[in-house]
Amino acid sequence: MSVSVLSPSRLLGGVSGILQVASLLILLLLLIKAAQLYLHRQWLLKAFQQFPCPPSHWLFGHKQEFQQDQELQRIRKWVEMFPSACPLWLWGGKARVQLHDPDYMKVILGRSDPKSQDPYRFLAPWIGYGLLLLNGQTWFQHRRMLTPAFHYDILKPYVGLMADSVRVMLDKWEKLLGQDSPLEVFQHVSLMTLDTIMKCAFSHQGSIQVDRDSQSYIQAISDLNNLSFSRARNAFHQNDTIYSLTSTGRWTHRACQLAHQHTDQVIQLRKAQLQKEGELEKVKRKKHLDFLDILLLAKMENGSILSDKDLRAEVDTFMFEGHDTTASGISWILYALATHPKHQERCREEIHGLLGDGASITWNHLDQMPYTTMCIKEALRLYPPVPGIGRELSTPVTFPDGRSLPKGITVMLSIYGLHHNPKVWPNPEVFDPSRFAPGSAQHSHAFLPFSGGSR
Repeated sequence: MSVSVLSPSRLLGGVSGILQVASLLILLLLLIKAAQLYLHRQWLLKAFQQFPCPPSHWLFGHKQEFQQDQELQRIRKWVEMFPSACPLWLWGGKARVQLHDPDYMKVILGRSDPKSQDPYRFLAPWIGYGLLLLNGQTWFQHRRMLTPAFHYDILKPYVGLMADSVRVMLDKWEKLLGQDSPLEVFQHVSLMTLDTIMKCAFSHQGSIQVDRDSQSYIQAISDLNNLSFSRARNAFHQNDTIYSLTSTGRWTHRACQLAHQHTDQVIQLRKAQLQKEGELEKVKRKKHLDFLDILLLAKMENGSILSDKDLRAEVDTFMFEGHDTTASGISWILYALATHPKHQERCREEIHGLLGDGASITWNHLDQMPYTTMCIKEALRLYPPVPGIGRELSTPVTFPDGRSLPKGITVMLSIYGLHHNPKVWPNPEVFDPSRFAPGSAQHSHAFLPFSGGSR
């Protein structure tokens, strides 16, 4: 009697065979991946042979150096040991070279290397591919289109709008004085800078500093900053699909939605205003256009250059970059002056002598406050709003000291490390505004609070 081809024993044998083949294939793929990682690590070791660094674990890299809230201290320690540059191993075959030297910075910023994919790609779901994340010809087209928004003649009247936003913030602080408790200024300053950018770049009327929706946007931006930072340092969150399944991935998604709701509302409101009778013609007659009007007119006149996706990416980028890093810089300037009351008093005397008891600041005043300017620059040296920027080398590079790196290496220009480099700035931890006294000599790339070069 013959055995049926569908008997359980034969089915089990077939499933077992399939599982064995699948297991062999998985094992083979793992071996190939392991070989690739090994070869890539060997290539990196060879590329870095001219650049010494502290000992690292073969798998976890320099993770032991990344104690919570201690990264800036680690940078300062490494800058003293390696004042020009040193490799930083993240995990396995992930590594980059951190630059701390102005000559090294000048070389890289004088090239046209693209932004490094990691960690910038983690910002893409939030701000899209606008001027911050774009590379190549598309970046150049967008930059050329938006350059008129930063003409001096359009910036001059913005000083009055900025002063109006500051007065609203100071009025809020006057009411809080009687509470006799510490004040965390960053959120207040963030609302003020958001209010300013809304007026100056997005044609917004009125103040948004008491608007709850704006406060929720500020909170979403704060969450996205922290989430992006922590994701970049988590080896298990690098894959987009895996990250989207985690609780922090879902949190990021919700925060992105909140941020996008705010920018979409700004775009739709301005579109509606431009559709009013005579408004579009009035805007077109203006000699200098606001940032958003440039984008919307470019979209209307030549939609092939600027898609809806591109439009929102530029708005998201500028809404974030235009207020958050500025708020950080202003908050740290206030901190630096608060912890150095003698310098604070000299600034107060200088401003009082310039403005008297009640005059509003104007464009012409800005070059008549040398000591305040020195203090602002020194605070930005100690506390740069963006501590580092990344580039991926598109061609090999040789630095002035003869050391070189091949194509494909990621370099991190550590602005914080540069500003705290004792070879560049003696006694770098000391708040000393005289470093920026008129006539003082500095390397052209020793002070880069807002980066440099074409970007």
